[in-house]
Amino acid sequence: MDEKIKQLKKRIDESNFLVFFGGAGVSTESGIPDFRSKNGLYNQNYAIPPEEILSHTFFLENPSVFYDFYKTKMNSLDFKPNCIHKKLADLEKSGKLKAVITQNIDGLHTKAGSQNVLELHGSILRNYCLNCHKFYKATDVFNSEGIPKCSCGGIIKPDVVLYEEPLDEKTLLKAIEYIEKADVLIVAGTSLRVYPAAGLLNYFKGKSLILINKEETPFDCEADLVIHDSLGNVFNSF
Repeated sequence: MDEKIKQLKKRIDESNFLVFFGGAGVSTESGIPDFRSKNGLYNQNYAIPPEEILSHTFFLENPSVFYDFYKTKMNSLDFKPNCIHKKLADLEKSGKLKAVITQNIDGLHTKAGSQNVLELHGSILRNYCLNCHKFYKATDVFNSEGIPKCSCGGIIKPDVVLYEEPLDEKTLLKAIEYIEKADVLIVAGTSLRVYPAAGLLNYFKGKSLILINKEETPFDCEADLVIHDSLGNVFNSF
């Protein structure tokens, strides 16, 4: 076993309050495209930039175009949890892992069996009417024709954080609380260049910060264990 994997396993085994903070690199192992990599969603050619389409203003002003894009590019219902999701769910069941904090909206941590998942950017699995706030499943949205409408006539909105929208305050505060309590924090599959999510690392006061990512991050110098590899390779090794 590689020396860094041995160190990772040792720190997990010795942890009393382990917290995991993950980004797009967790989901790409299931085949879900990310946003910002070379071949990511934001680097593909569209008549309108995805960042504009996925904004609060655009959603309200052009819901038809928004949903054409959303249904085509954001539907992850057919994707399945990978070894990372499953390993984290097992660590939680054993009492070792206290929380999963994720920037992903695909709901795969929940599908894998994790119970305490803090979804910073929301989830495609939750949808609600803008008028009466009635709840709708993801299949109601993705299988709808045109703009999904509520029985009351209102437009249904995915419970995901769009550009121009703040993160949910309760979720953010919970994430901060868990990171402050963590003795070991594993940060994986994220470039740590998007705020306010990246700023959460500033709340960590524990003994071991572990970064796992294919590329370097701005926080590498602050971590005591850095692994530059795909998450699939790492999580399949212990």
